Amino acid sequence: MTSLLPGPATAPPARDLGHRSPLVPAALLGGAVAAGALLVVCLALGVAGWFLADAGAHGAPRDGLRIGALAWLMAHGSGVVVEGTAVAIVPLGLTALCAWALWRIGHRVGDAISGHGPDADRIADGERDWTVPQAAGAFTLGYLVVAVVTLRVAGTTETAPSGARVVLWSLVMCATFGWTAIATGSGRLAIWAELVPAWLRAALAGGLRILATFLVLSTGLLLVALVVDLDAAVNVMSQLHTGAGDVAAYALVTAAVLPNAALLTGSYLLGPGFVVGTGTLVSPALVSLGPVPAFPLLAALPSEGPTPVWTAYAVAVPPLVAAVAAALAQRRAPTLRWEEGALRGCVGGVLAGILLAVLTGVAGGAVGPGRMRDVGADAGDVLVHAVTAFGIGGLLGGLAMTWWQRRAARRAA
Repeated sequence: MTSLLPGPATAPPARDLGHRSPLVPAALLGGAVAAGALLVVCLALGVAGWFLADAGAHGAPRDGLRIGALAWLMAHGSGVVVEGTAVAIVPLGLTALCAWALWRIGHRVGDAISGHGPDADRIADGERDWTVPQAAGAFTLGYLVVAVVTLRVAGTTETAPSGARVVLWSLVMCATFGWTAIATGSGRLAIWAELVPAWLRAALAGGLRILATFLVLSTGLLLVALVVDLDAAVNVMSQLHTGAGDVAAYALVTAAVLPNAALLTGSYLLGPGFVVGTGTLVSPALVSLGPVPAFPLLAALPSEGPTPVWTAYAVAVPPLVAAVAAALAQRRAPTLRWEEGALRGCVGGVLAGILLAVLTGVAGGAVGPGRMRDVGADAGDVLVHAVTAFGIGGLLGGLAMTWWQRRAARRAA
């Protein structure tokens, strides 16, 4: 971060010119590129899907472009109306790609404008550093411009995407990933982090590790269940009489909602389970489904009826995962104090439970008419179970690693 290094009040050397790009134009362009990168990919896939479906015999390329744009808007929570039926589910696979683009490009923007702002001497004199807030505002504006233009061009009265939700999701995603990336790339975040207590930074790192480990495990369990019932998935595809283009389209849709399914699998492991239609329930204690849509991913659902006895022990998996993840996270920042190890693990587990409940809350939504208006898990139930399981597991993992580190310290002494 060249702007905070002391030095003579002269023009920056030539090697620093790469970190002094025009702040507002660079950030504004970065936000537009972050939004447009995935939008262009969605548009290309929409046109490819339109052509592969029936070799372009029906409709026009603009129909494929509109579908691709609507998919991008749905990744920002817009929802759509298909033949009079509301589809409100958010394809979190696409949302994750948008978040990745925000982070990558935001980090580059932060590095490009890191030379702006006062140096260490001017900050010591009381001057405020507004580099990151200014860049974050321009970056968000560029992203919102692309989102609003896409909404105006692709939205129709028949599809009725929600503009308010698109703007809200864009703001939240920019704040969560774009602003953090700009602060990281500019070097300011490292300075601000020093103001946060060390135990809280360690607890946040542990919470993110607990959440990531649990989501990886949930995704793995989902894929294993899908492979076990692969014959059912293939049978569904055969009954739909799909061609190569349709199979490719189904594969893309499945990949887009795979994170949604992984979050619902996590709710299953925690105990509350989830619903696939009004009046249904999929949990370790009971599976009550009824007829489900012909969608290949649903082949991973367990068989209807009473569950085996061993599935009741699935609720022991989340606290075990939290304990292991918290212990591994503490290896990077050792502590010999019992209270600090317990606090890190417990607070990290609670933070992971809150984040998981938020993600689970946005993973569900209406996917069709009738009873398919209710698909997903109850975020409140997930919050209670996740905070309890992760908090207890993180506490035990933190204490176990503290014991191990104290033991290693005594041996070294």
